Formats: sequence, C-alpha cells, structure tokens
Amino acid sequence: MKTHQKTPLAALSLLIAVPLALAGCSTGSDDTTDSASGSASDGTTDSTTLVVAAAASLQNAFTDIGSQFEDEHSGVTVSFTFDGSSGLVSQLQEGAPGSVFASADEANMDKAVDAGLTTGDPQVFARNTLEIVTPPDNPAGIETLADLASGDVDVAICAAQVPCGAATQQVLENADLTLTPASEEQSVTDVLGRVTSGEADAGLVYVTDVTSAGDEVTAIPFDGADAVVNDYPIATLDDSDLAQDFVDYVLSDAGQEVLASYGFVAP
Repeated sequence: MKTHQKTPLAALSLLIAVPLALAGCSTGSDDTTDSASGSASDGTTDSTTLVVAAAASLQNAFTDIGSQFEDEHSGVTVSFTFDGSSGLVSQLQEGAPGSVFASADEANMDKAVDAGLTTGDPQVFARNTLEIVTPPDNPAGIETLADLASGDVDVAICAAQVPCGAATQQVLENADLTLTPASEEQSVTDVLGRVTSGEADAGLVYVTDVTSAGDEVTAIPFDGADAVVNDYPIATLDDSDLAQDFVDYVLSDAGQEVLASYGFVAP
C-alpha cells in the first residue's frame, strides 16, 4: 500500500508563488512606448504626462489648451505648474520637473536660456497689457492711474521681479508717478485675489485677468497702457517630440483662438 506524503502549506504556497513571480517579470522589450502618442507597441495605451511650467496669467487659457491637446493625443495628460515667471525659473534651476516653459516676459525666459534650461529657441506666442481693477463698486472712486498714487488708496501690485511688476514700474515711470503699494505680490493672480476679496481698493493686473474675472471686478483702462507690452515666449525644456508638439499647438490657429478668447493679443 502506497502512502501519499502531504506537502506542508508553507511549501505549497512557495511552489505557487515562484512561477507567478517569474511570469510577472518583464524585460520591457515587448512593451515599448511611443513618446509622441503614449501608445505601447502591444496595442495597449500607456499614460504619458507632459509637465508644463507656465506664468500665472496663463492659467485659464492654458488649462483650456491643455484639454484640447489631450483630446488630440491619446494617453497624454498635461500637468501644469502655474506661478510667477521668476519663481518658475528658480524652481526649474533647482530641479523641478518640466518639459515646456511659458513665460510672461522675455527677461525671465532669457534667464532660463542663460541657465541652460531650454532646448529650443523661445518663440513669442502672445502679448498682454495692464489695466486697473477695483472691486465691483469701486469704493475708492478710482478713475485714472494718478488716483492710485493717493495715500488714501490701498493698492496691490506685482513685485518688481515678476513680469507684471516690471511692467507696472515702467508704466508708473512713463507717467512720472510714485506709488506706495499696500502689498507687492509674487504673481498677478495674487494681485487680482486681493482685489476680488476686498483686501485692496485697486490693483494693476493684465487685461487677460480682467477678462477672466468678469463681474467680480470693475475694469478701468488708463492712458499709456499700450506703451508697455509684455511679450510671452515659450520654449521646450527637453528634446521630446511631445514637448515640441505642445509648443506647436500653442502657436497653431487652435491655440491662438483660445488665447484670443481670454484677451491675449497675437504676436
């Protein structure tokens, strides 16, 4: 009579686990990803993330452009970092991820180029100018740029190193005005936020921010605004086809249409 030896449970588990583990190993040679489309060679869709560092004033327009770009590139997700342009350059220099950089001025793009961060020549894709904004009821009765220099008005502006701040300083210099702001912000969206929250009587922001804010603010155009124009350049930060595809899309008719809808002027 033969006897059947029972395999201990632990040993049985090991016998099952080893083949499964071996089956799960792959050298990756049969799962190559196309960097432009995010499609794997075995027919499956592999997710690819494109990181874009963009000036804060581009947030609404680029969010729409990103959605359209994703619709045309299967498996691609566009992830944005929005901040003041000078802050973005500092972050990129410190190793923050990014494949595309869009600046609100050429000065900060030049810093990125000089730091060796860019891989392609920057191209101007939009232009912007400044406008005064107040809360909807305009509590300080602002009518002109000179009214901002009144000591009775709490004014929010961008810090000088931020593109909107540099433009603000140039506007004030051209008008021979000295302004003592209640606050100096690191991005134009922060200036707008202080006005919409009622923390400031007025602020100097881009025309595009006024468009985005809608009924949350009262817009006051002023003489001399057209003399100070911010050019917005864009450049790739790596050599990927996907990064160049995004730049090309921003420059395309479709991208320019979105930018125009938010008040940007074509270059």
